[in-house]
Amino acid sequence: MNSACWIVASTRTRLCHGRRILIEQRSGFRKVSKKTERVEVETLSNTGSRNSIAEPAAFSRSSILKKLYKPFLFTVGFSGCSFGAAAIWQYESLKSRMKNYLDDARADWLEKLRPAKHGDFRKQVNEWWNSLSDGQKTVSGIIAANVLVFCLWRVPNMQGIMVRYFTSNPTSQNLCLPMILSTFSHFSLFHMAANMYVLWTFSSSTVSILGPEQFLALYMSAGVVSSLASYVCKAATGRFGPSLGASGAIMTILALVCTKMPEAKLAIIFLPMFTFTAGNALKFILALDSTGLILGWKFFDHAAHLGGALFGIWYASYGHELIWKKREPLVKIWHEFRSSPPRSGGS
Repeated sequence: MNSACWIVASTRTRLCHGRRILIEQRSGFRKVSKKTERVEVETLSNTGSRNSIAEPAAFSRSSILKKLYKPFLFTVGFSGCSFGAAAIWQYESLKSRMKNYLDDARADWLEKLRPAKHGDFRKQVNEWWNSLSDGQKTVSGIIAANVLVFCLWRVPNMQGIMVRYFTSNPTSQNLCLPMILSTFSHFSLFHMAANMYVLWTFSSSTVSILGPEQFLALYMSAGVVSSLASYVCKAATGRFGPSLGASGAIMTILALVCTKMPEAKLAIIFLPMFTFTAGNALKFILALDSTGLILGWKFFDHAAHLGGALFGIWYASYGHELIWKKREPLVKIWHEFRSSPPRSGGS
């Protein structure tokens, strides 16, 4: 639960191919103590030519702040498109369920008449899939995407692309696309495993509250909102460096559940004997990240955490009413578009 969007505290980055190393700050990512989880993005080196993907060492805060209008517009546009697509997806899903209800019932009836197959791997997979909750089914695709990106970090020839597009940094030339791609990016196995465990744990509760379509729209929007919060904080404080991880989006999901169900009992996986309410857990997380942001702690991207958590609280309190419940006009337009007869090509 305490996993985070991890910051790379560096001013320049150099990339080579081969064995794994950490380069000093003047030519790459800094190295931290082995006693703590390594939060920097490790670079790969080999006996070959070096391919620099560094950003300039000196940045002007004012110039960076002026560039942030693009990420802001991207956040608004991407979030709006996410909720719009979710509303249309929900409409199509409900329509498809109603249309295929009798066909599904007939298929289930015929399946019962057929003799049971033993040792059928496909059947076992279907049984396992059907045993999952709607929330677990919904986040399975998110987890698969994170695992795929994690594997891409291990491909030496992909390192330049991964740092450029799968880490968010306000000093980078690519500002918008990394805001969402970095949400699916983890370099450390522990970082990814902890984040995906929290997402899996809270998926059932969140999807039961929102539904799968609204949940995915909120999760994707939370990724860009937390990245925007990280951008603003880095530009304001001058603490530049790449960040990656799903923790900002997961903080939104966690904050929403804690706001909706503040009396729910939670526990830490390694200390199940200690329980606490969801409301107290949310207060502790907000206090911890606020302290880290004020004191300039570099282990986590506390601005992304706070941005994600505050977005989750806002959505649980006001956003659902302001955004999701006002989707009917869009759904009506889509319904009329789908129901309108096709136009003939002749005169």
